[in-house]
Amino acid sequence: MIGAGGVESISSGPRSPSASDLARWLDAQRIADRRDGAPPLDRRLRDLEALKRAVLAYQDRFVEAVSADFGHRSRQETRYLDLLPVVTTIGYLRANLARWMRPEPRRVALHFRPGRARVVYQPLGVVGIIAPWNYPVVLALTPLATALAAGNRVMLKPSESTPRTSALLAMMLAELFPPEQVTVVLGDATVAAAFAALPFDRLVFTGSTPVGRAVMRAASANLVPVTLELGGKSPAIVERGTSLRRAAHAIAFGKLTNAGQTCIAPDYALVARDEVGAFVEAFAREVDRYYPRIATNPDYATIIDDRHHARLHALLDDARTKGATVQEISAIDDDARRLHPRTFLPAVVTGVTDAMALMREEIFGPILPVVAYDGLEEAIGFVNARPRPLALYFFGGSGPAQERVLAQTTSGNVTVNDTILHYAQDDLPFGGVGASGMGAYHGHEGFKTMSHAKGIFTQPRLNAADVIRPPFGRLFERVLAYLLR
Repeated sequence: MIGAGGVESISSGPRSPSASDLARWLDAQRIADRRDGAPPLDRRLRDLEALKRAVLAYQDRFVEAVSADFGHRSRQETRYLDLLPVVTTIGYLRANLARWMRPEPRRVALHFRPGRARVVYQPLGVVGIIAPWNYPVVLALTPLATALAAGNRVMLKPSESTPRTSALLAMMLAELFPPEQVTVVLGDATVAAAFAALPFDRLVFTGSTPVGRAVMRAASANLVPVTLELGGKSPAIVERGTSLRRAAHAIAFGKLTNAGQTCIAPDYALVARDEVGAFVEAFAREVDRYYPRIATNPDYATIIDDRHHARLHALLDDARTKGATVQEISAIDDDARRLHPRTFLPAVVTGVTDAMALMREEIFGPILPVVAYDGLEEAIGFVNARPRPLALYFFGGSGPAQERVLAQTTSGNVTVNDTILHYAQDDLPFGGVGASGMGAYHGHEGFKTMSHAKGIFTQPRLNAADVIRPPFGRLFERVLAYLLR
């Protein structure tokens, strides 16, 4: 934890925080919450503005830390994928917070009038956030900002896979907030497991589906409500006859951004059987347009660590062994010269089957399986036969085909004729469904997720409710007959 008292972590302190340390820090936030109550609007606005200014002041340091943690990630990618969304989200929260905090009047039935009903949104209390490594700034600070907007206190556990960025987050937030308002917990997977078991008022987790299951099991012991933003295999359906160049342009962007290490990256493409060859060629051209001489292109990110790098190679080896065709997309000398040892060249895989690991597991890297379909209903059926994805992409016209895909599939969110950009829409909820997650923490829905919606009914001294209370008589029977008509 980093706060007014300094740092305790596996990287910068004498020891990892213990379960008793975590419980003590949580108790300190609870005591402060009960003492101070819900922060007023002006306090929340000041906190959000301070957070935005700090992110802008720290942006160069974040760029350096993220690149060092990855091995290499471009300055531009970190600024527009990790920093810009935080700034825009805070601006959106500040612009709408006063309206969201107002009590909402609700309807009162005739026989309870002139009573009044309203919903008041209160802070939950203490929110726990477990952030991932792939976008270590935005996926830590977006839920943090939303929780602060809703008036909560926060304990944040950033990823141990990005230690420099996590330490920088801890340093920045310690300068902004006292530890009884925001506490950053640094530590390994053991610390994260203990963190997930704390009795928070809500726990927000972003990461893989298997770890999400473990987090939900840990939270269930204390009946902690969870918001899980997981992942899965997000499909891109390309309608027969649509522009393959346009579809390939967008799919290549979504698949290769951050070298595919994006939870909403298009995991695989569904393409009409007679257009597969042309699509693969179009995809290769678009990759070269984005990243000329990709292996040494400084705009192209590296894989986070050796384990994930080896995992991606294993996916390709498994697919080859089981009969798939793998086409790496690179310049002639890319195998000999690479920007970094963990640079992973993009690959398109055709002839895939369900027996292959890359069609069962979330890829999370720059590998694009292409699945051939004969009719749109077959493509829809292919998606529906699998766990519901975090995102779905459709490329085609605005006619019946698009309507069928939107109506007959269920996913966390959808972008039509592009990829991943739904995440950047501040006024849309963001989250999964089924195996890809539950709950949402963007926009107005995020504010509601981080709040308790307390219903309040106020009865004036003179009211009609006594008519339907004992002793029952004729008037009661007449009123009841009227209400049950």
